[in-house]
Amino acid sequence: MKTITTKQRILNAPLTRILLGLLVCFIAFILAQQITGKLLDFTSLDKNFRNLTKGIISSTAVILTYIYFLKKYEKRAITEFSSKGIVKNILMGTGIGVLLQSLTILVIIASNGFEIVTVNPIASIIIPFTIAFSVAIFEEILIRGIIFRIVEEKLGSYISLLITAIIFGALHVANPNSTLLSGLCVGIEAGFLMGAAYIYARNLWFPIAIHFAWNFMQSGIFGAITSGNEKTASLLTTKITGNQFITGGEFGPEGTIQAIIFCVLASIVLLKLSADKMVKPYWKKDTK
Repeated sequence: MKTITTKQRILNAPLTRILLGLLVCFIAFILAQQITGKLLDFTSLDKNFRNLTKGIISSTAVILTYIYFLKKYEKRAITEFSSKGIVKNILMGTGIGVLLQSLTILVIIASNGFEIVTVNPIASIIIPFTIAFSVAIFEEILIRGIIFRIVEEKLGSYISLLITAIIFGALHVANPNSTLLSGLCVGIEAGFLMGAAYIYARNLWFPIAIHFAWNFMQSGIFGAITSGNEKTASLLTTKITGNQFITGGEFGPEGTIQAIIFCVLASIVLLKLSADKMVKPYWKKDTK
């Protein structure tokens, strides 16, 4: 029998794998952004297209780093970024994200709290589009690709869902105009939904697409505040007013009761469809 050394035990420990994975991917993303940004400063590209280019390159860099590093470290095929079914997962995920955000805004419209002030040029969506896909890729790799996946191996799908939902919500509490309630909203709606999406598809393209579409529709199309951050340019300049439970107030539509309801319903459907894909905690696994 092959003896496992103390060093191997430490390197193979879930916490070590999580910390190293987060560190490597975080460094890759930041370095790619900084280096690309400095190089693009020497070009004559418009600022918006420079940011778009920087977003594409840094997002690609973190995906490739994730694949290369974990393939070597964990000695396995990185199936969560498999090209098999990629078009289906991206289209389906995008459709779900668009639908859920549109339903959330529709409730605000029904309450007479949504007013379109102006319709802007199509170029206005470049910045929110860039932010939406960059954030979706980066956050899904860190939260679902690394933390959720590794925790799930030991503690099972349900506990991993709970832990990553808490982490995801807590990370958003640090945002401007955020409260414990808004962080709880994000944890419940997005934390559970993206985790359920990963379980259903067993790849990251699906939750990335949902995450991207949700954020892009919110900030890039409907002109709403996203996670308490400042408004970006958008296709529609809008004015959202009314009851904070319906509008989300200064945090945006993510902090609304209807967002929680719609996203929780979607999560339940995905989990029901994923009954045969759920992972049991280590103490319930068959040891025979």
